[in-house]
Amino acid sequence: MSTTSHTQPSIDLQATSPATRISLTKAGITRSAKAIRLSRGGNEQLFQAVVQCSVDLDPDQKGVHMSRFEEDVNEAIDEVVIGEALLIEELAERVALRVVDHQKALRSAVLIEASYPLERRTPVTDIATQETYGLIGVAAADAAGSRRMVGVSAQGMNACPCAQGLIRDRAVIALREDGFDDEQIARIVADVPIATHNQRARGTLLVGTTDRRIIPADVLIAIVEEGMSSEIYELMKRPDEEWVVAKAHSRPRFVEDSVREMVRATLEAFPDLPDDAFIEAHQVNFETIHTHDVEAERTGLVGEIRAELQGRSADHRIGRDEWLASGAARA
Repeated sequence: MSTTSHTQPSIDLQATSPATRISLTKAGITRSAKAIRLSRGGNEQLFQAVVQCSVDLDPDQKGVHMSRFEEDVNEAIDEVVIGEALLIEELAERVALRVVDHQKALRSAVLIEASYPLERRTPVTDIATQETYGLIGVAAADAAGSRRMVGVSAQGMNACPCAQGLIRDRAVIALREDGFDDEQIARIVADVPIATHNQRARGTLLVGTTDRRIIPADVLIAIVEEGMSSEIYELMKRPDEEWVVAKAHSRPRFVEDSVREMVRATLEAFPDLPDDAFIEAHQVNFETIHTHDVEAERTGLVGEIRAELQGRSADHRIGRDEWLASGAARA
């Protein structure tokens, strides 16, 4: 009977020097699918999630130990399953701290995205429909500590203001040619929804704070949806469809409008956010009459954004990676 022998590596190849001595800003794993148990709104739920982990790589190190990333993620998730369920940002932070220690890296970064189902009621017929949102946890860690942020993504629709303006002008000309006076025309265009092209949209909103306060995901979802021309539903009856279309066409918005509304509404929903808190708002609209899509984004410190709203221009607009790395909050 033959036996199979297993050869142990004689050297730690990942720890050797690379042929080209250049540091890397990211090396790790992506699209690692996991089932995780999280706490949301006082309840514990199982979620399907995708995890991304990476570290900065020193120019003298050939590679990272990829299997250790999976071990760190699995161990952190196992602790959550056995113990108390965490918020998604807390789980991301826990993984980030493990990774930076076990990989002996200067800095680690973790992104966890989970599918987040919620039951909604349609606006007119009040039927139950399950909508799926994105729940996002982001964290970075170094030897000093860690920073984290929580976010969501949600779908909706935007009605284009530009095309609607063109159609309104066309309608005014046609009504005038048919003998309507200016007062009648004004009443008609005010009462009758004006056609335009629609864009299905996906908005993403992230908030990070150094005081580790809890930012409710449900509030962020409401902010993202309200920033669009209208929310949308997976299941609708005809009265619901009419309501959604009428609402969207009464609130035409560019993708830029939606991002600005998300940022403004976040400051209103959380008025006590400190000036060093971070906001990232992003939206992509999927075009229907063009072959391209459109997007807009704003990132920055709350203090920077407040200054802009008061008429003072911000000298610097900090991004996500810079905020995460700009000074670790003590763990």
